[in-house]
Formats: sequence, C-alpha cells, structure tokens
Amino acid sequence: MKMMLPYLNSIPEGFCKGFYNKTPYRITKQIFNKGKSGKIFAEASDGSDFISLNYYITKRGFLLKPCEMASEKVVHFLRNITLCNETLSRENHLQK
Repeated sequence: MKMMLPYLNSIPEGFCKGFYNKTPYRITKQIFNKGKSGKIFAEASDGSDFISLNYYITKRGFLLKPCEMASEKVVHFLRNITLCNETLSRENHLQK
C-alpha cells in the first residue's frame, strides 16, 4: 500500500475538483500530525457516490484505512482521479 502515497500526495490539501469515471467530484483533503496522517473525502457532484479514507504514516509503515467501503474502490479512485487544472502537476508528481 505504500505505493499509494504518491497518489495521495498529488491531491492538494484543502478543496479541489476532479473527474472520476467521467463524473465530476468535489474533493476535500485534510493533513494532520505534520503530514503523518490525513483524510480525504470526495463526493460525486450529483450525490451518487463518495470516497472516504484516512491514511497514516507510522514507524511500521503506511496504512490506508477506507471508511465504509472496500479498499479496492479507494485504490481505484486514487489511481484514476483526474484533478481539474492539476493534470500536468499530478502527472509530473507521479513520475518522480
């Protein structure tokens, strides 16, 4: 799951918008503990779907904790969301 960290880091803190499965999403990201944990909540603009997760960076490793949904759904979202006005910076960040 540590390989998910670049995807999480590519989503900016605060509020942004993106597209997932051709549907617009509103995304909120909060970071805690000097970047060692955070949470992301994304909701389809039409209210038909949402993504909710927490993540933690500990001495033992990386933990991704989806909220009320399968890990596969969260991972697919993180890998496939296209952020509005951020596509180039996201792609550049993921290549590093």
